[in-house]
Amino acid sequence: MSVIIDVGNCIQLLRSCSAVAGQQLHQLLLKSGHVPSSLPPSNSLLLMYARCSPLHQHDARRLFDEMPVKNCFSYNSVITSHLNSRDHHAALNIFRSMPERNTFSWNTIITGIVSTGNLDMARSLLIEMPVKDPVACNAVLHRYVRRGRADEAFALLRTVGQCSGADASSPWNDPFVLATIVGACADWMKYDFGRQAHARMVVSKIEQDLVLSCALVNMYCKCGDLDSARYVLNGLTQVDEFSLSALIYGYASCGHLHEAIRLFDRKEEPSIAMWNSLISGCAFACCGNDAFALFARMMRSDVLPDSSTYASILNVCGFSVMVNPGQQIHGCGLKCGAVNDIIVASALIDFYSKCGLWEDACRAFRELRFHDTIVLNSMITVYSNCGQIEEARRIFDMITGKSVISWNSMVVGLSQNGHARDALGLFCEMHRLGLRLDKVAIASALSASSSICSISFGEQIFSLATVLGLQSDHVVASSLIDLYCKCGSLANGCRIFEEIDKPDEVLWNSMLIGHASNGYGHEALELLELMKTKGIKPSERTFIAVLSACCHSGLVKEGLTWFHRMQADFSVSPSAEHYACVTDLLVRAGRLEESVEFIENMPFEADAVSWTTVIGGCKAQGNEAMMRKVAKKLMEMESSHPSLYVQLSSGLASLGDWTKSAEIRSMITLSYFHVLCCQPIPGPHVGGSAAAKDVNKWLDEIIGGYDSSIREFHGGDDQKLLISLLKILCRHYGSSGIAGPEMAVTKLFSSCKSSGAHKGEYGAIVHCMKNIPSENQIQATAKEVQNPLVSGRRKEALQ
Repeated sequence: MSVIIDVGNCIQLLRSCSAVAGQQLHQLLLKSGHVPSSLPPSNSLLLMYARCSPLHQHDARRLFDEMPVKNCFSYNSVITSHLNSRDHHAALNIFRSMPERNTFSWNTIITGIVSTGNLDMARSLLIEMPVKDPVACNAVLHRYVRRGRADEAFALLRTVGQCSGADASSPWNDPFVLATIVGACADWMKYDFGRQAHARMVVSKIEQDLVLSCALVNMYCKCGDLDSARYVLNGLTQVDEFSLSALIYGYASCGHLHEAIRLFDRKEEPSIAMWNSLISGCAFACCGNDAFALFARMMRSDVLPDSSTYASILNVCGFSVMVNPGQQIHGCGLKCGAVNDIIVASALIDFYSKCGLWEDACRAFRELRFHDTIVLNSMITVYSNCGQIEEARRIFDMITGKSVISWNSMVVGLSQNGHARDALGLFCEMHRLGLRLDKVAIASALSASSSICSISFGEQIFSLATVLGLQSDHVVASSLIDLYCKCGSLANGCRIFEEIDKPDEVLWNSMLIGHASNGYGHEALELLELMKTKGIKPSERTFIAVLSACCHSGLVKEGLTWFHRMQADFSVSPSAEHYACVTDLLVRAGRLEESVEFIENMPFEADAVSWTTVIGGCKAQGNEAMMRKVAKKLMEMESSHPSLYVQLSSGLASLGDWTKSAEIRSMITLSYFHVLCCQPIPGPHVGGSAAAKDVNKWLDEIIGGYDSSIREFHGGDDQKLLISLLKILCRHYGSSGIAGPEMAVTKLFSSCKSSGAHKGEYGAIVHCMKNIPSENQIQATAKEVQNPLVSGRRKEALQ
């Protein structure tokens, strides 16, 4: 017996009811016989199921299959239901089975396929579409642009425009499509195509609404055509804030700060967006002082800076190495709590990193409450640059959703810190996991291969780069040239170089360094002349390679000539590394007195490398007089480089002057304490630098030889104790193990306490050892000392 119901009322209820109420109405309509025989209520039910939860996809499909009569609305509803439940294959099959399709059908299936990311299928459907609707076209174009495939989006629009002709309904004439295209032209700097789109608007007399006009102003500003941007802006009946901010940014980023400020001052009460546009424009133009002055002016106004403001000003401070202004910005951020924002924190870490203030960067990171992948990636680079590779690896391991940048940063860090095999292992893991390998990963793996002189592995990596289409990339090619040259295969390096079209300065420098390291000095100078004829201007790195080539080939005259020409002819000021190369050149030629005079006439204090080179030359040539002269000069200078004293002590000992050697050794302890307490150490392990490694080696030798009966100085046990403490600091600074430094200190003091009673001639140390606390107290104190030591508070720990 059929149930009598009001069908119209049911259809009205189905438009807004929930899935549960809709199922109840479905049962009533089914009992009354209106479903599935009648089309209107059946279509209403299909639409209700499509609108509600994807869990009801099967109910919609069952009803659709039971319907004896279907129309486009029926098909469209069930297609929508399948798309909502992500069953795109079934939706496409139903679409293909439709006897006839309307515009809504095409738009529904195309936008649904676009949401899956299958742009090739969406494109083919759009081409197949009889009448190209702007909705479907804009959906495909927008996704192409979002995927970074702007050129394909432009090509598709040309194809669609040719199919549509001069029809007024053509996507070319749709404001939304044009806004998408113009926005893509702005993001990808496609100035020519953007002008074509603008010309199309003018020819077709398309009304430029506010969105389209803003997009045009933004496009012209980013492409550097400020006159056209100003022309579009002047044509607006009402100038909106977005367009004005875009033009202000355009003028500021191109260096026209006065014009940007003039536009900015037209607003009586500029918003935070306009302030950010002005400051970020100055930051882009690297006008650090101007950006800082504008930030100060903003702080005096009624508008408070936001995270974008702080990020922009910190970025320009980091790029321009403006330490004091950047620290003032940090202070402002601390006062208002802006540093807790993840964007500001990331910019702050980047600022300290670019300024070389690694400890401050690490402190900023430790003060963060929350981390994201971007910040953690930055800290991998920070810890790697300051030698804390274990801490960098710990950060890498704690990232749950590692990006390609995370992997690349870790590979680069391992390679730069001498862990070549670990870097190659991580690279192989990237390849095994199917991650996208870019030029950074390939170049880092090639650099790691060159550091262990593994040509076979490097060639395998380059084969992979060829498969990926990266063989012609200058960064990859430069790394491969370095690999061949370091392994002595200069011919293969030259072959790779010759295959590169229009090599840049980096590739030329790689070839110069390759010739220098293999002893081809004359060929390196010929290559330099060829580089000049190609219009490539030599840089600081170029002249380091040239001077190194002269040094390794004994070309003293040529080396000195190029050293003087680099500033006179190429306006390249010599750095400490250039002076070190010339010093090495003179020392190798046996001209020790000239090398010392050269060092003394440097425009800045000579570094440890230059003096170590002279000491090595004196030792090799047996020049005792010059060695004593250098020793006297260094002791007068009170240099804080431990490696100098290590080399000097070793050199004097080799010449038989044991007394002077012992005196120099005693200075090493004071110098090393100065390094620990006063100098910033790039990393938790003091022995990370070459100088600290030299001191570590000396500490091992001196501690091991202390049982000798020879006492070159009074109070030898005191110094042995001090040196042993230094060794513990070297080995355990930054260690997190419970049985680390505190156990070593306990053992050391216990040993001294037990042996001190038998050495009556050293009353001070005997008294000290007799009155020290118990071993448990020593262990507790040492454990307490470890905390400030690990956190970088070296002075506090040593006190």
